[in-house]
Amino acid sequence: MSTSSLRPPLAGEVVSRLRDAVASGRWTVGERIPPEHELVTEFGVSRGTLREAVKALAHTGVLEVLRGDGTYVRATSEISGTAQRVYREHSDEDVLQARFALDTQTARLAARAADAAVVSELRSLLQQRCAAWAARDFEAWSAADWAFHLRVAEASGNLLLFELYDSFGDVFHGTKMVQRLEDGFDGCLTAGHDDLVDAIAAGDADAAVRTVIANLDYCMGWVPAR
Repeated sequence: MSTSSLRPPLAGEVVSRLRDAVASGRWTVGERIPPEHELVTEFGVSRGTLREAVKALAHTGVLEVLRGDGTYVRATSEISGTAQRVYREHSDEDVLQARFALDTQTARLAARAADAAVVSELRSLLQQRCAAWAARDFEAWSAADWAFHLRVAEASGNLLLFELYDSFGDVFHGTKMVQRLEDGFDGCLTAGHDDLVDAIAAGDADAAVRTVIANLDYCMGWVPAR
């Protein structure tokens, strides 16, 4: 069998190069990628091959082709793109129920793996979170809250779990989660936050899981009835 016959299809190579350009930050989320004729020249492939590759990444949600406008980056990876495309079609209750699975596992693993530096970083993020809530700066509050939960996921040490959790970012903290703006909602709830950090600092995985469940139960109570 010749060496050339072992080469991957050209479209597959182009998919990899497009994916790498997005992952490396060459093209950021929301940015329009270069026009077709420029990419054809850069990659040295036909328009048909390029379109096949773009179509493949559009199917996973990484790219979006807007007819008459161009092709835009919508996610940084296939996991992120698929999560955003699929889970936006589900209810707030469905999303929160998915969080029970992810948040409890990241908390359990973080309690076993996190060190003092991570605990300090988590406490700092919670200070930012509560300061933003007190100032009624909901955008800053949401950013700090998400950064906290994402750091817990990262501290789990499971890179696949972290990437999956990260892929939910816009869904977990997007416009759908309007309960954070309702009168009476506690934006500085200790359950799942301060209590979680205490459990992580103590290396108590079971306590970490319990406080996460308490937080999500509270949030579930603010989800509108179907």
